Amino acid sequence: MSKCILVVEDQADNRRILRDLLVNAGYELIEAESGEEAITAVTARRPDLILMDIQLPVIDGYEATRRIRSHPELKSVPIIAVTSYALTGDEAKALAAGCNAYVTKPFSPRALLAKVQEQLALVTNS
Repeated sequence: MSKCILVVEDQADNRRILRDLLVNAGYELIEAESGEEAITAVTARRPDLILMDIQLPVIDGYEATRRIRSHPELKSVPIIAVTSYALTGDEAKALAAGCNAYVTKPFSPRALLAKVQEQLALVTNS
């Protein structure tokens, strides 16, 4: 059974890139365009992993991550921040909000897939 990944990304081009990459790698996808949609999506169907953009409309990725983490049944779902925020302190801020890992845009498709596989393996082995 394939793993389900929630992609939270407000830019259509970036969603398409992630969709092509992840579907071709054998993952099932759920997509959300905002932090609000992400919160609704995870309560409707618990994904195996979340790729969270940080710069989102209405509720940013930091706040969406904190709200997702507030649900006890979602605490173990890995969240990878995938963001163009790459200044000193941005990774620490994402991790403090509850993200498990951090990838900057533009990303290497191979490196992103490796990070997804690493985070899924950590959950499977725990």
